[in-house]
Amino acid sequence: MSELQRMRLDRWLWAARFFKTRAAAKKALESGKIDWAGQRPKPSREVVLGVELTICRGEVEQTVVVTGLAERRGSADDAMHLYTETQESIARREAAAAQRRMLRSTVAAPPRRPDRRDRRTLKALKQSLPDNPLP
Repeated sequence: MSELQRMRLDRWLWAARFFKTRAAAKKALESGKIDWAGQRPKPSREVVLGVELTICRGEVEQTVVVTGLAERRGSADDAMHLYTETQESIARREAAAAQRRMLRSTVAAPPRRPDRRDRRTLKALKQSLPDNPLP
């Protein structure tokens, strides 16, 4: 890490390892998955220290405060020093994970993987449902 004062938001999200590529970070920004004080920021918005961001990735939503900037992407340990997650965010994330684990425990796993006939039957069933069309 160096003494950077500002950097692009998409580069910071990539360097902090929230997204695997800058293109994925840019796509998340453009689709509204990142919240900056109630606003949808552009990828070119400059990040400064102390900014609070809400980042949605799949079912996980994190609220982080920017504590560092990096010129390039480093290891996961280095990336952890670029932000701190708020206590409320940690509590929400852990509660959601516990709820997902509880919901998964009630569903029995199938005894085997579906074969060709099973997959075709499942696909036909899913296509017949009006609110859940397959592409």
